[in-house]
Amino acid sequence: MNLEPLPIDTVESALPQLEALLAGTAPAWLPVPARDPREAERLTTALAAGSPIDERAALVVATSGTTGIPKGAVLTRANLASSAAGTARRLGGDGQWLLAMPPHHVAGVQVMLRSLASGHAPVGLDVSAGFAPSGLAEGFARMTASRRYLSLVPTQLVKVLADPAATEALARFDGVLIGGAACPAPVREAALAAGIRMVRTYGMSETAGGCVYDGAPLPGVEVRLDGPESRVVLGGPTVALGYRNLPEHPAFAEPGFFRTDDAGTLTDGVLAVTGRLDEAISTGGLTVLPQVVEAVLARVPGVAEVAVFAQPDERLGQAVAAAVVAEPGATVTVEQVRRAVAAELDRTAAPRALYLVDELPRRGPGKIDRRALATRLTNLHE
Repeated sequence: MNLEPLPIDTVESALPQLEALLAGTAPAWLPVPARDPREAERLTTALAAGSPIDERAALVVATSGTTGIPKGAVLTRANLASSAAGTARRLGGDGQWLLAMPPHHVAGVQVMLRSLASGHAPVGLDVSAGFAPSGLAEGFARMTASRRYLSLVPTQLVKVLADPAATEALARFDGVLIGGAACPAPVREAALAAGIRMVRTYGMSETAGGCVYDGAPLPGVEVRLDGPESRVVLGGPTVALGYRNLPEHPAFAEPGFFRTDDAGTLTDGVLAVTGRLDEAISTGGLTVLPQVVEAVLARVPGVAEVAVFAQPDERLGQAVAAAVVAEPGATVTVEQVRRAVAAELDRTAAPRALYLVDELPRRGPGKIDRRALATRLTNLHE
């Protein structure tokens, strides 16, 4: 059996191939964006489409890792079936799904597969020109099942909350998965106050998408913390076979488990992710996780979005810096953000530089591209 590329343009264009996947009558598919020939070619080349693959493989999903080199998570039908069944159980039953994100990423593919596994054709929004919250009401109206679901990333949720009509439409869904990146506390609180039935998800391509919902693992999923850095390790039926192009990768060294790059805490079996270990900032002898600082800064008045990153520093090695998208008409100063962080964390974690930006660079499904941000703003500073 070979790995075959699956160019996806619209939901309808991919349904026959995905139905065959669930039935076990398809080759292993590599989803690629039909409207981006350059990216499709990059993925098919890097992940060796057209060449033999493990007979157990059903889907190879390219990761959106920080290195810029795509890794292909090899998922089986059993991985995908376990994920779909666990999600339906956690959300309260089978339902129809609305696709509101790029269809070739793991979250988009999973939206379609979950809907098909529940016996309902998914409904898609056109996001080729970006996500428009105004389409939610129309998308909801096109759905026919008694239970209706969708997945969003936090940046999409922010846009929805800024539109009263879209917020009202989103509150009509029976479940709204929010994943792909950390959801700031103020955004989460605003969504819940608006009656949105949101569920925070944690997972990645290597675990068939989200496998921990609101801190609790899906049925059969195991969560543990390893080592002094409290690295999150995930195990169970949703864990991929490994990487297509890196068969000996240490993240899959323990059969049935995946070693993430995230740190976390476990309290009475509930997982809280505190940040990415590969994005940690070493400053003045202290290790700072950007996400921990961002959680504090997200509550500073006037801050709409924030990203924390490292800048070179001759004395400290690295200095903490922050990029902020301010709310319209608001003023945010470095003194404000330093006071806020020093009040809750070690003073060394307080940003020494503040940059006001119009938007934050993103990669994959909503993740902040800290490398691009640091390169751009450090060069500007120099």
